[in-house]
Amino acid sequence: MNESVPVSRARSSLWSSPHRPLTAGLALTVTLVAFESLAIATVMPLVAADLGGVALYGWVFSAFFLGNMVGIVAAGELADAGGLERPYLLGLALFALGLLAGGLAPSMPVLVVARAVQGIGAGAIPAVAYVSIGRQYAPALRPRMFAIMSTAWVVPGIAGPALAGLIAELLSWRAVLLALLPLVAVAAAITTGPLRRVDPNGSPATSASPRRPGPTPDAAGPSPGPWAGFRRSRLVDVLRVAIGAGLVLGGLDTRDLPLLVVLGVTGAVVGLPALGRVLPVGTLHAATGLPATTLLRGVLMFGFTGAEAFVPLMLVSVRGLSAPVAGISLTAATVAWAVGSWVQARRVAAVGTAFLIRLGLALVVLGIALVGAATWTAVPVLVGIAGWGVSGLGMGLGYACITLLVLHLAPAGREGVATAGLQLSDVLGTALGAGVGGIVLAEAPALGWDRAGALLATFVLAAVAVVGGIALSARLGPGSRAGQAGAAGHAQWRDGPPEVGHGHSREEAARG
Repeated sequence: MNESVPVSRARSSLWSSPHRPLTAGLALTVTLVAFESLAIATVMPLVAADLGGVALYGWVFSAFFLGNMVGIVAAGELADAGGLERPYLLGLALFALGLLAGGLAPSMPVLVVARAVQGIGAGAIPAVAYVSIGRQYAPALRPRMFAIMSTAWVVPGIAGPALAGLIAELLSWRAVLLALLPLVAVAAAITTGPLRRVDPNGSPATSASPRRPGPTPDAAGPSPGPWAGFRRSRLVDVLRVAIGAGLVLGGLDTRDLPLLVVLGVTGAVVGLPALGRVLPVGTLHAATGLPATTLLRGVLMFGFTGAEAFVPLMLVSVRGLSAPVAGISLTAATVAWAVGSWVQARRVAAVGTAFLIRLGLALVVLGIALVGAATWTAVPVLVGIAGWGVSGLGMGLGYACITLLVLHLAPAGREGVATAGLQLSDVLGTALGAGVGGIVLAEAPALGWDRAGALLATFVLAAVAVVGGIALSARLGPGSRAGQAGAAGHAQWRDGPPEVGHGHSREEAARG
């Protein structure tokens, strides 16, 4: 494989003939996911009122994201083992099955199970998208492609929450989920062909941003290490992580102290060793470079999702807004996220990823603080809605920059495993953020807190997590200071070859 491509390709537009079909297909698929994500967040207050089981409110989100982890790794491994068509179609099929089961769910526990199935399918979508971007687009086009994917949330963000709330009030919240099924078929029809044509060994680069190719299988078989084909052991590890996280959340959700200790310890024993094997070496203790970057994504998502899952609930149950009006907060965040993503696409080469990541984290903290203030009725409700827009702007600035760092470090043709590690951190943080927030909400009556006090506590917890992320950003490494993520970093994957970095051995990487 050539390590460079013609300059004309590097400078070509996302909408030029080689890229147009894939760009359009990925944008459409992201639009589908955006509609679903915003719809479920908007109608959940109505779902809880209909099905009961408010104690499982957070689990509706956590189950989705725990399932997401399994889908991410399975799709990433399948993508590295061959083409992108198979993991994409399998993911869409499970996503549709989860929508159908959720739309027909007779109780909250059934809805939680349906969301787990849907999450497994949804995990394939970002995994396939990231790999296709790494293989099909030159580095100069990648920030713009991430901006396109963020922009794909704009129309769902503007129309989705209000439309979902209106359909739920006029018909049923079930109709909101079931109405998305035809869009799944449309996305499959448009996107499958372009994904089939993506070169499995492709990884566009430019002379200004060289990349070292990944190992090439020899005649005797695939090369050793985590880069060689689909590895069932990796999927088993991720299942252990998901089970461990679920046990920890279950322990936190119980009022029985001995049971909490048993579940918490069991979850840690089951999940932590496996988590250490599927993430870059040093992630759990924030080693400088790729490990800290991967961990930061999880911390950021813990804070953002730990607040986002409960913003509509606060606006409906505390401030008395209708579901469609409360959905405006999600619209504000979605539009602001897209704006922030375009800003980073234009400015990352000039100011570097570290600056944009820290600025984004600071804005997320500010936004959560404004949302928390809106739990007091003396504060205008518009403060909370605008505050969530501020958080969305911060996510637009920081989220894509973290992805750019990891994509730059991924060896050519091995983007699936590299981005799977990033997404695992992302999804685990998301699941824990929503789950811990839901536990606070469920335990509020026993603590003597009213609904406003419980929600304020969840927002404070989310903000503290993101403040921790600001401190963690000091360990991103020197590569984060240059535009396009520079050329610095560590290929710190357990059992993986040291393909990129400053010449560190795997032993040095393990020591952080």
